[in-house]
Amino acid sequence: MPNYSQGHAMPPMRSRTAALLVACALTGCVSLAPGADKVLVTRDASAVATCTAVGNVRGQVDVNNQTDTANASAVFRNRVVALGGNTGLVTDGSVRVPVQGVAYRCP
Repeated sequence: MPNYSQGHAMPPMRSRTAALLVACALTGCVSLAPGADKVLVTRDASAVATCTAVGNVRGQVDVNNQTDTANASAVFRNRVVALGGNTGLVTDGSVRVPVQGVAYRCP
């Protein structure tokens, strides 16, 4: 078995996997919860006019109160689903980088 620490080249697939794992460790990759990929994220209040509000959503921030822009959308969607919603109205931030908003259950 090759000893990669002694100069042997790592096979391409392993090096890609290793790079992905390092990137996720550094950025804190967030995977989507079941159903989160179907959450509608909007800034248009008319899109939730016939919906029921189910709770407030706040994005993930670090110790300096800075938004985690790399994972903001996934975190927002996951939190909407956790509240039982299927639509998130962004009240602070953008649709791409939501900071906070309201989760709604829409028909």
